[in-house]
Amino acid sequence: MTDGAVPEIRRWSVEHAAPSDVTMWAPDGLPEFRPGDDLAGVLADALTADPHGLADGDIVVLTSKVLSKTEGRIVPAPTDPEERDALRRRLVDAESVRVVARVNRTLITENRLGIVQAAAGVDGSNVDARELALLPEDPDASAAALARELRERTGARVAVVVTDTMGRAWRTGQIDMAIGAAGLRVSVGYDGAVDRQGNELLVTDVAVADEIASAADLVKGKLGARPVAVVRGVRHLLVDDEGDDDEVDVPRRARDLVRGGEFDLFRLGTAEALAQGRREAVPTRRSVRRFSDDPVPADDLADAVTDALTAPAPHHSTPIRFVRVTGDARTRLLDALRADWERDLRGDGHTGDVLARRLARGDLLRTSPELILPFVDDAAGAHDYPDARRADCEETMFTVAGGAAVQSLLVALAARGLGSCWVGSTIFAAETTRRELGLPSTWRPLGAVAVGYPAEPVPPREPRPAGEAYMSVE
Repeated sequence: MTDGAVPEIRRWSVEHAAPSDVTMWAPDGLPEFRPGDDLAGVLADALTADPHGLADGDIVVLTSKVLSKTEGRIVPAPTDPEERDALRRRLVDAESVRVVARVNRTLITENRLGIVQAAAGVDGSNVDARELALLPEDPDASAAALARELRERTGARVAVVVTDTMGRAWRTGQIDMAIGAAGLRVSVGYDGAVDRQGNELLVTDVAVADEIASAADLVKGKLGARPVAVVRGVRHLLVDDEGDDDEVDVPRRARDLVRGGEFDLFRLGTAEALAQGRREAVPTRRSVRRFSDDPVPADDLADAVTDALTAPAPHHSTPIRFVRVTGDARTRLLDALRADWERDLRGDGHTGDVLARRLARGDLLRTSPELILPFVDDAAGAHDYPDARRADCEETMFTVAGGAAVQSLLVALAARGLGSCWVGSTIFAAETTRRELGLPSTWRPLGAVAVGYPAEPVPPREPRPAGEAYMSVE
């Protein structure tokens, strides 16, 4: 297993997973931990002195705030609210590797451990009013060290789970989840097991470390000064954290519960996903020349045209026209265009294989699931000028507006997962195009757009340096 990938879960028998009665308790009287305190020593004394004691197979569950304090992950903070908020924002930025979502004043981020939660875990609760707490540097390593020390001091083979409070997608409220773990299987996969009704389970994978974290919080609570709990009765989940047992491939770190980005269906919040979509909209548009046979939804075509018509146009006009060409009209038009093209190519001296190859370039207009022709209507808002110079400029201005609409159409199609390829053939056969489709003489063709779902995945276009194409003049 590699970091960031979904762990490979070995098959786990339902009978083996059946726990005995589960009991939980949280000792009272623990001190207010501070940097440098002997956490293992304090816990060993408190847990062995408790009437329940500490036994092999127990799971010690502690809030991450305890580790933050003892490991010195406490930052002095001003008491002035504005200064405190400013410091918190700086700390969140420093602890985060990416922003997942912004919701009003709440910032959801991912930290370097892959944990996604509000404010990167930077917290001002259960610490002095002049402090802020950061998450432990490596909760899994801290859990492993604590499990070893507790075993050395008490003789009990225990597991450790480190918890923090988080919200959940689709649900209100927060629960405790595991951000560090040692000595136990953190998830149990039932893939291939059979339930009592004889149904084979296919994808059930239970995050038992998170279940233990949430259950333990029922006895720890948030306000009772009980940051540590013991869970007894799930001994079957313990594994040898030194790797000596025969289950060497089981997920045993809280980090193994982090879903890699490539498998995360909800990697970004709404605003961030929209922002990424805007950035990628134009690079995603690529010329596609091979299409699948899947039909294109008529509503997607119509909606893409609606988007395209938002392109700027002169004089508050709407001079752009899009024509979907199907059936006999499509065959008739493409046959006529091919005849015009062949005549022009023969006039250029092309014959034989060269002629056939050039003519074959237009085949994609026949094989694509959809064909859309863009036009600019010179009668739809263009001004009449008495001199040729301004008349030519007016025509150029409307042509530019048409080009903007065509590009908008291509981008709108790409945003809907559709491929397209713009071909300029109708520009060279304007009269033929208008005649075959029965269109007004003022409609000036701007090429043809083949549309369909790509036959294979189309990667975004690599950024191209502007170079000579972009300059500044003062």
